[in-house]
Amino acid sequence: MSSILPKSDWSTLIPHAGAMCLLDEVVAWDEAAIHARARSHARDDNPLRSDGQLRALHLAEYGAQAMAIHGGLLARAQGAVAAPGYLVSLRDVELAVARIDDFGEALDVHAQRLLAGDGHWQYEFRIEHAGRVLARGRAAVIAGAAR
Repeated sequence: MSSILPKSDWSTLIPHAGAMCLLDEVVAWDEAAIHARARSHARDDNPLRSDGQLRALHLAEYGAQAMAIHGGLLARAQGAVAAPGYLVSLRDVELAVARIDDFGEALDVHAQRLLAGDGHWQYEFRIEHAGRVLARGRAAVIAGAAR
């Protein structure tokens, strides 16, 4: 289960669409973790931009989208469809930069599932650029109604 997957393979598994689907490809994934890449941080049409900038705080959304894709891929592997998840908390978030729109190369987005229960999950996320950690933290998600 760990070959590169283009956006066309998994984009229907998550509720994010159009420019709001921030990740571009899944590099690798397994039952516990996912590694994705994004180039949307450098695009002028990124919907999270304000005042011509994309702040590092938005890296939490990149991590959350990796978690959503991971959940969708896991459900699909079991012949099911993942219920939409709702981000309910962020903890221990560390940001190493103030903004990210001026980084030219792709961002590597990593998420590792720490806990999975009936309708709730906790993940640790880490976003890197050229091997440098830009952000890290933990996120908790609860499931909503199945779509």
